[in-house]
Amino acid sequence: MRIVLLGPPGSGKGTQAARLVERFQLIHISTGDMLRAAVAANTPLGQEAKSVMERGELVSDELVLGILEERLSQPDALKQGFILDGFPRNLKQAEMLDALLQKLDQQIDHAVLLEVDADEIVKRLAGRAEQEGRADDNEDTIRKRLQVYEEQTAPVAGLFEQKGVLDRIPGVGSVDAIFQRIVKALGAD
Repeated sequence: MRIVLLGPPGSGKGTQAARLVERFQLIHISTGDMLRAAVAANTPLGQEAKSVMERGELVSDELVLGILEERLSQPDALKQGFILDGFPRNLKQAEMLDALLQKLDQQIDHAVLLEVDADEIVKRLAGRAEQEGRADDNEDTIRKRLQVYEEQTAPVAGLFEQKGVLDRIPGVGSVDAIFQRIVKALGAD
């Protein structure tokens, strides 16, 4: 099973990804973790990423895709399947992912979109920021992040909807209830 997990910041993607990985024995692929691992392993792409990050720049989509290709080509990802968490973040990345998967003779089986309204997101992230002592996550900052999500990432769901693989899941209620909705949508309940 190959899954893309979508949703606004604070929708519970990380929590649900961890549960899905455990339940279905999938490989959890987070682009941020992959970049750090490639840098730590000193791979050629990791060296390139390190150089970019040391200059304080954003790693290009092409470089992220190269590192993603390295990971998706590994036997465990090919055999077990994977869950992509945090990628794709925009339509360009979604199109690049589609081309990569075609090259690897794979496809996304499910794109799970956790739907949570903006006020609930603000409440969750403000609460988490207070718990973790993060002053940078105030309501204005959170709403700006949500605006960026709506402009750049939300349209990605439409692409997966056109392919007939989008599962819209209400991301409210208990963690267990949300997880059960996802499992049911995946046809594995």
